[in-house]
Amino acid sequence: MDNSFENQVPQTKVAVSALAEQDRVAFYKKTYTHVAYGVLAFIVFEYLLLQSDMVVQFALSMTEGIKWLLMLGGFMLITNYAEGMAMRTADKNKQYLAFGLYIAAEAFIFIPMIYVAAFYMDQGTEILQQAAIVTLGLFAGLSAVVFVTKKDFSFLKTGLTIGFFIALGLIVAGSIFGFNMGLWFSVGMCLLAGGSILYQTSNMINKYTEDDYIPAALGLFASLMLLFRYILRIFMSRN
Repeated sequence: MDNSFENQVPQTKVAVSALAEQDRVAFYKKTYTHVAYGVLAFIVFEYLLLQSDMVVQFALSMTEGIKWLLMLGGFMLITNYAEGMAMRTADKNKQYLAFGLYIAAEAFIFIPMIYVAAFYMDQGTEILQQAAIVTLGLFAGLSAVVFVTKKDFSFLKTGLTIGFFIALGLIVAGSIFGFNMGLWFSVGMCLLAGGSILYQTSNMINKYTEDDYIPAALGLFASLMLLFRYILRIFMSRN
């Protein structure tokens, strides 16, 4: 629910799909390398945050009712700002700053889930590993669909936007009235995250330019983390 759907490229720039094959391959390598570095940075951030009892207790205290909505609102504000910063500027330093800000926000909002899975559930480490493997497998498979079919998935924009607003409404209602979203909500969010991966991968090919590998990586990273969050919730619900 934290993905931007306004990734537009000025007409004076050439989309990646129009580049020579060698340049396209180089762009894809840069983009996915940055996604991989983003995942690695997320793991490091998460590990460091979990070492602080104060940070962990604060994050856990923000998981119920209005406090969760405040935390979610802050997360959305920070991530939307980071996405906007990455898209508005051609300065690589600012783009890296935006990417780092996004990763740090993801690491913080994941604290409660990772903490509970790792320290309060049987086979918590295995659950995290299994969720990560499934997430990466689905991410690779969905990305491959875009490359193999060469289909433009920009038509998903409207449906994804509506879906995320509905999901946000359900989360707000659940927080206010105290009802659990349940397994099917997580499944639905996985479907939205999968659609977002298709959309962001398509954007990477058809909307971004040769120098936009950092914003492209940020969009893919956001979709990947959304998918991981709800796959992890599904695995945790089975324990």
